[in-house]
Amino acid sequence: MDKQDINILYVDDEVHNLNAFKASFRRCFNVFTADSAADALAVLKEESIHVIVTDQRMPVMTGIEFLESIIEKYPDPIRILLTGYSDINAVIDAINKGQVYLYITKPWQDDELRLNLERAYEVFSLRKQNKELNEKLTVVNQQLEFMLRQKLLS
Repeated sequence: MDKQDINILYVDDEVHNLNAFKASFRRCFNVFTADSAADALAVLKEESIHVIVTDQRMPVMTGIEFLESIIEKYPDPIRILLTGYSDINAVIDAINKGQVYLYITKPWQDDELRLNLERAYEVFSLRKQNKELNEKLTVVNQQLEFMLRQKLLS
């Protein structure tokens, strides 16, 4: 898959951060931005998002709360938490509650973040392939069980 086909959603209440992210990565990825959890949900409903990057400290809902709230409906996107604060409790909550793949501190380094976004997509892709292979394996097992039952009955 071409990197331009990788859909990244960045959620941050600070518009200048959204603009900086989009400016930095729009040539590498298909970037969607949202300035609130509500706007992010609207994007998730319309687009197939592979990686979600969210700021931790936002009004109304923190990044962790947002990620936790979407797990059931949108379990597949890889989650990255981005914050200017190094709060160990936030890191622990992010991993435990929000199923966060990576925790990055602000300000980000473009090259490092781009590499981490590419790696996150690789994880997304491998999980998707694994899921598809497991589904195929289940079908083959069901067919084999059926054939075995037919053989035992004849």
